[in-house]
Amino acid sequence: MQAVAINGSGRKDGNTAILLSRCLEKLESQGIACELIQLADMEIKPCRARGTCFKTRDKTCDMKDDAFGKIFVKMQEADIIIVGSPVYFGSATAQLMALLQRAGYVSRANGNLLSRKLGGPVTVARRAGQNFTYAQLMYWFMIADMIVPGSTYWNVGVAQAKGDIEKDTEGLETIDRFAENLIWLAKKLYA
Repeated sequence: MQAVAINGSGRKDGNTAILLSRCLEKLESQGIACELIQLADMEIKPCRARGTCFKTRDKTCDMKDDAFGKIFVKMQEADIIIVGSPVYFGSATAQLMALLQRAGYVSRANGNLLSRKLGGPVTVARRAGQNFTYAQLMYWFMIADMIVPGSTYWNVGVAQAKGDIEKDTEGLETIDRFAENLIWLAKKLYA
């Protein structure tokens, strides 16, 4: 089994990456191959809804940038996809949404390539906005026909400065349970 976590934060190795890495560590402990992708230094152009992916059906997007194609291949190969975003002005980062929107269109144009994969969102904010951002990302998982297990709460964390997430005990416990549920579900489906 393979898992990929995509960090939509503009900051490498910040609080969102810490939560995603924690989740991946649990998955790795159960023999699942994992990779963390950090979008911080990558260019990902937004979807322009030209419909080319529906015309060509070649499992790629003809808009050229340095990251989309490589990341989308990893998403296709993964059994588990986890996406994380800090809250930027009440929503997920533009860079992450550009990736997800293009991935959604290309997947749909080619017979729903992401259908029935496992995964879920993780969000972090200093004070508020996690719930809306979590819901925004959940909508993407649902329209992509993916399977998202629950946890003891929503997969959200409260943090501001780098490393503050380590103080959010409930957030960490929620992520741990989310990872445990991903493992349990993956073993049921892929064993």
